[in-house]
Amino acid sequence: MKDMIISVLAAFESDHIGKSFPLDYCLPLYHSVSDKELPHLKHIIRYKNRRQFEEDLDHIAKNFQFVDWQEFKDYRSGNFKPKKKIALLTFDDGFREFYEVAAPILERKGIYACNFINPAFIDNEEMMFRCKASLLADAVEKNKTIDPEIYRVFSIDSHVEKGIVQKKILSVNYQEKDILDQLASKLEVDFKAYSKEFKPYLSTEELKEVTRKGFGISSHSWDHPKYGDLSLKEQMETTDKTFAYLKENDFLYETFAFPFTDFEVKKDFFDELFKNEEIYCSFGCAGVKLDSVKRNFQRIPMEMGESGAQILKKEIAYFRLKKLINKNMIVRE
Repeated sequence: MKDMIISVLAAFESDHIGKSFPLDYCLPLYHSVSDKELPHLKHIIRYKNRRQFEEDLDHIAKNFQFVDWQEFKDYRSGNFKPKKKIALLTFDDGFREFYEVAAPILERKGIYACNFINPAFIDNEEMMFRCKASLLADAVEKNKTIDPEIYRVFSIDSHVEKGIVQKKILSVNYQEKDILDQLASKLEVDFKAYSKEFKPYLSTEELKEVTRKGFGISSHSWDHPKYGDLSLKEQMETTDKTFAYLKENDFLYETFAFPFTDFEVKKDFFDELFKNEEIYCSFGCAGVKLDSVKRNFQRIPMEMGESGAQILKKEIAYFRLKKLINKNMIVRE
């Protein structure tokens, strides 16, 4: 019902979204860009192909002024006067396609992006648990028969359709992630072999090369937990470990983007984070929203199965709707 109302309201939004956009900054978020089928992503992210990505960029550029990291900071401090509202492009997770596909497009268009990475996965030493789940879901789809052990693990009837099994696999969370390694052998999936052959993530050298080209590489936690499920001690451990890695490699250590979401992250985390005076700001991904933590900015997920133009119109419409009931700010306790 909510989605239907937002879609109706979005239809009335002007195409000149730069003027109607309710904030003075736009923060688009992507993970990957590819014309290929990526089994480790296809069940968890509706990534865009080159054409769709370029169309998004052109639409954003028509309505906003793309800025780099320094310009973003200068704008926030009043030392940079753009011609239009600004847009800072961001990517998450450090996937290989950023280097192979997105970066060349961005270089050609003169657009900066910052990629927030998890050091645990760089050089393809390990794979994020959600990517493992996507590979397993893909195996369920392609295998003619499923090992009975799979049904037992999830306590489901062996006669259920494959889609139910896939949903169960894809619902496994960070705390339960060892289950995915147990299921891999039953589904004849070898995560290490897949990582070695397909190299889903960037290498250290590739990260350094995109840095030399002017792009940003920054923090997305060590191995992608959901922060709302962690204690403050655990939140800070994964955050500090990542900042140490960034410093050691001369990457951008002034900022941090929450993996998954900053939903249920309390004020005490931000108080602790910003004790580090080198940290300028943090980023969530709740769309066009304000935050009671003034140095935490919300980004707009752009991989929702729709064009960038449609996503931005919906975000504007939803912001207006929430504003009517005074619910367009995230309040931290």
